Amino acid sequence: MRRYIIRRLLQSVLILFVLSLIVFILLRIAPGANPALIICGINCPKDRLEALEEQLGLNDPYFPVSVTSDPPFVEFATDSQYGSWATSLFSGSLGKDWNGNSVGAELQRRLPVTLELLVITTIMTVTIGVPFGIISAVGRNSPADYTARFSSVLALAIPNFWLGTLVLLVPQDQWGYAPPITHAVSFFDSPWDNLRQFVPPAAVLAAVSAASIMRLTRSSMLEVMRQDYIRTARSKGLREQVVIGRHALKNSLIPVTTVLGLQVAGLFGGAIIVESIFNLPGVGVYELGSLIRKQYQVAQTLTLYIGVIVVLLNLTVDVAYAWLDPRIRYS
Repeated sequence: MRRYIIRRLLQSVLILFVLSLIVFILLRIAPGANPALIICGINCPKDRLEALEEQLGLNDPYFPVSVTSDPPFVEFATDSQYGSWATSLFSGSLGKDWNGNSVGAELQRRLPVTLELLVITTIMTVTIGVPFGIISAVGRNSPADYTARFSSVLALAIPNFWLGTLVLLVPQDQWGYAPPITHAVSFFDSPWDNLRQFVPPAAVLAAVSAASIMRLTRSSMLEVMRQDYIRTARSKGLREQVVIGRHALKNSLIPVTTVLGLQVAGLFGGAIIVESIFNLPGVGVYELGSLIRKQYQVAQTLTLYIGVIVVLLNLTVDVAYAWLDPRIRYS
């Protein structure tokens, strides 16, 4: 197991390096105005624009190594945009945006908001999707099964931006209630206000993921319950609760764990929309603003951080397989 984890971590370093190159290049070839022009304005004087480009390092070469057509065919640059960004990552400062604000300080302030939103979303996804998937599988073709399947299809068909808008407008119109949407309230300062603020957007995010987890749990449970060892357990006279909980559920959760890990990673994309609707000052809103304003340093760093989280989630899912199924061995 230890050798497997070390090997996966070394592979992750290569994956993150390739990701950093892809993000770096795509941001610079994406259509849009010059970042210096966005800051200075459309009527910015040419000399002021050129000075701003020099100040922001936009005139530096992209990479510290470049290939030329003349000998020695390879040139090395002391100052490069990718090199400066990589240096800021390894130093821990994470650099500064075009306005001179520290990306590290801003990320430290916003990351807890997004992480709390994702944790609550994941808890709601598991506590809704897995139990209803088990109920649907055990009571196959029963009214409970039809209700759960219809609800899951309905949840999958509703876009989260539309559902989020309804969650804000309907309670406000019918009962005069709306969750606080000013600033993020800490759970330790006011647990009730914190949950009022985070549970509605988490429920919006969890609707689609819980529906897919429910359907996957149902199909996986039905497949496992057809296996010979389940029939053997029942023939021994074990109670149905023991057969379902001890023998069927664990093996059914293996594909569910895989999809859940991918969904948690994908929730970062949904968090951008939901945070914007509910005015949560999280990483999603920060990255969206950086992409609109072409804040290269911010968008690159946030995307790489999300990549790190996705890689660690995939590793956690792989390690969890051995606990769910002891027959799985890593070499």
